[in-house]
Amino acid sequence: MKKIATLISAALTASVLAVSAQAAEVTLRFHQFLPLHSAIPGKGIEPWIKKIEAESGGRIEIQHYPSMQLGGSPPSLYGQARDGVVDIIWTVLGYSPGLFPTAEAFELPFMTGNAEQGSVAFQKYMEANGMGDFKEVHPLGFHVHGPGIIHTKGGAVKSLADMQGKKLRGPTRVITGMLKELGATPVGMPVPAVPESLSKGVIDGAVIPYEVSVPLKVAQLTDGHMGFEGDTGLYTATFGVIMNKAKYDSMPADLRAILDAHSGVEMARAFGKVMDDADKVGLKIARDAGNEVVFLNAEAKATWQAAAQPVIDGWIAEMNGKGLDGAGLVAAARAAIAAEK
Repeated sequence: MKKIATLISAALTASVLAVSAQAAEVTLRFHQFLPLHSAIPGKGIEPWIKKIEAESGGRIEIQHYPSMQLGGSPPSLYGQARDGVVDIIWTVLGYSPGLFPTAEAFELPFMTGNAEQGSVAFQKYMEANGMGDFKEVHPLGFHVHGPGIIHTKGGAVKSLADMQGKKLRGPTRVITGMLKELGATPVGMPVPAVPESLSKGVIDGAVIPYEVSVPLKVAQLTDGHMGFEGDTGLYTATFGVIMNKAKYDSMPADLRAILDAHSGVEMARAFGKVMDDADKVGLKIARDAGNEVVFLNAEAKATWQAAAQPVIDGWIAEMNGKGLDGAGLVAAARAAIAAEK
């Protein structure tokens, strides 16, 4: 009897495994550029994947490939999703310069601060203004990070004079343009290249939020960190979770509905909150390391805002030259941000 029971148990287990193996009707490959222990991959993407898989009853399987495991460099991610090399990507939109001009309004100096509010605002702004830039793909969601911080060797930057000639990494063309306007020597590069560039002296510092400073160990590679008081930071970068259009369209309607239900504003809010929570961790690490942590007050901030205004004016003129309403996009971005405060 015991032998029969064992055989029955084994048969049932094999049956369950066989059904499980056949259950996934759709398998999606999700590719992105940061390690799994980083904030968004570990606390944003992974919970999102588990939710989608659970609500689909296992009919959707999402395979997560962090740190560019499927090849290419971070700037190639959008093309991989567009061309069907992978099914879903998470990327910095500015890694594909020129493709998403509407999104750049949120990258302009001193636009937003809190990542959760800013992400919801960005999602709504993009739904109203920016979807024309994504006709070749299916966007699942957009978000931003928290206040951008200037991390430097040799102590914190405290004035515009301290910026002069410093080689600072910037993530996108708008933000590197801002750094140049503020007196620094900008060096554009994706964020995974920052640690090696700091350790080898290629750059004197980097602008990134506290959130991503944790996996990059920036508090160990620099000793000064500067941000601003108030509800807006120096800058933010914009992000997109983007899906191959043909893959999305090929899915059964009920499975598409599950993706839709957990995309858009829900995704923006969740990912923004992850960024805000991780910023607190990064700030604590910097302080615990004994580094110089500075937040410039409103009076000093006004000086920086005035110095950065030509970046905004130049961007508006550039957009107008492309047939877009540059001033209208800036106004729409500011209105979306104000609506979430």
